[in-house]
Amino acid sequence: MKITITKRGIRKDEVEFVTPYGEGRGIWCGSAPIGPGDEVQVEFELVQLLMRWIDILPSESSGYSIRLEQDRVVLSGRLENIEEDGTAFLKLGDSLIMFECLGEPMALGTFVEVRTFEIRLYPSNY
Repeated sequence: MKITITKRGIRKDEVEFVTPYGEGRGIWCGSAPIGPGDEVQVEFELVQLLMRWIDILPSESSGYSIRLEQDRVVLSGRLENIEEDGTAFLKLGDSLIMFECLGEPMALGTFVEVRTFEIRLYPSNY
């Protein structure tokens, strides 16, 4: 996903960014430093083990979005798949975001909101 860095955060390597889907915050994990105004292609990594029906909830809208809510980043997208081992995939625009989750089953193909405390941002080469 293409992001534009808007400012540095208060934690080490933390940045705030904008995308065509909204604003977010994450930890930059690239080797080259970045700063406000830089545009980069990234992959998101959600490191937190998420709980279905607590951190992952059905969305009231059927659109893609990224937004900040207090200390969390909220990703809205389509729940593509949940593997038997808890590996799940969220489609957000053209991007597919993988994460780990536990809990009661959820309907695939529906729009959900994923609420996480931290996103790690890795540069991608495409």
